Amino acid sequence: MKPSEKSQAKHSDSINHLMTEYHKSHINRTNQLIHYVCVPLIFWSISALLWLVKIPVVINLALVVMTLLMLYYLLKSVKVFACMLVFSALCLGINFWLEAQALPLLWIAVVVFVLAWIGQFIGHHIEGKKPSFLQDLQFLLIGPAWVVFKFFKIKL
Repeated sequence: MKPSEKSQAKHSDSINHLMTEYHKSHINRTNQLIHYVCVPLIFWSISALLWLVKIPVVINLALVVMTLLMLYYLLKSVKVFACMLVFSALCLGINFWLEAQALPLLWIAVVVFVLAWIGQFIGHHIEGKKPSFLQDLQFLLIGPAWVVFKFFKIKL
């Protein structure tokens, strides 16, 4: 790989570039509002489903996956890591609370997951653009960070 190609590859993987590219598929205000609701719900529902997979020693799969996810965010940006750590801790706290209430976490998570994805596809239909993750699976990880930063008007 030539030096200019290395620089371009590094730039295309930067958090600023990824957030900008993600934003290009989320210009429509209605789609953004749908994403503000649906992306956190999808993130939470996945964490809830992983929470239910118990692993000896580490408690559950959600803690393992969240740890790896936090490492990904830390490698991208300390600011993104800090924001997503707070959001992820909130999701895990909700899982802990729901499980302690003896509520059917599996069914709640599945219903929320399905309904939130329906909302996502409605939003993209309104936007007239395909979901970003069809371009690059990495956008499945960028989406939650983009929503947190956009909703709370946090600058990178």
